[in-house]
Amino acid sequence: MRAARRAGDPRAQELVAAAEGDCRSLELVTAAERAGIHDLRLLAAIAATPRELFVPLRSAGQACLDVPIPLAHGQPTSQPSLVAQMIDALRLTGAETVLEIGTGYGYQTALLARLARHVHSIERLPDLAAHARANLAAAAVTGAEVLVGDGSAGLPEHAPYDAVIVSAAAPHVPAALAEQLAEGGRLVMPVTGQIADIVTLFTKQRGRLASLRELTPASFVPLIPGP
Repeated sequence: MRAARRAGDPRAQELVAAAEGDCRSLELVTAAERAGIHDLRLLAAIAATPRELFVPLRSAGQACLDVPIPLAHGQPTSQPSLVAQMIDALRLTGAETVLEIGTGYGYQTALLARLARHVHSIERLPDLAAHARANLAAAAVTGAEVLVGDGSAGLPEHAPYDAVIVSAAAPHVPAALAEQLAEGGRLVMPVTGQIADIVTLFTKQRGRLASLRELTPASFVPLIPGP
């Protein structure tokens, strides 16, 4: 937690206190710091979110590690440091409405809910969505709604969204997601590449999606349209 202590922000002490009794949270905070994360609100969210509640019971012993963990249907969770990099790029202040595509077991959803006003999360697989709802409730996370549906179609009834985060790769951002992003909003999504998927940050300017920068190479499951 070196960066938090150096920062001199009063919230740094809250961050330290939140994680002091949980070595697993401390390890994931350290992994996020090593990945370049310095936002104290995000680090505090990581410290306050027990990852073991968001993985299958058989994998709870790996929850303290900064590694992907397999779920059902061949779906993985991303490693926490990658999740942190994607969330950090959204620059959430606490006032945003966020659309998340790919809930998994709800770990990223939990972090987003601690950082934004409300999260609408879409999961294609009903059993994963059910697990995510139960996990979020067990962690006492509020402000997040998990729906089953086609992530590539977004959720137009609650648009526009200040931020959109996609945890599956495609050659380009689906038109529906670009349309549902608010003007000036931020969208993070892995874009399919020849060697690796490239997590890319976009924004919306004058009604059109524009790429801001590439964040990191990674490996994601493909974004599959339809139920």
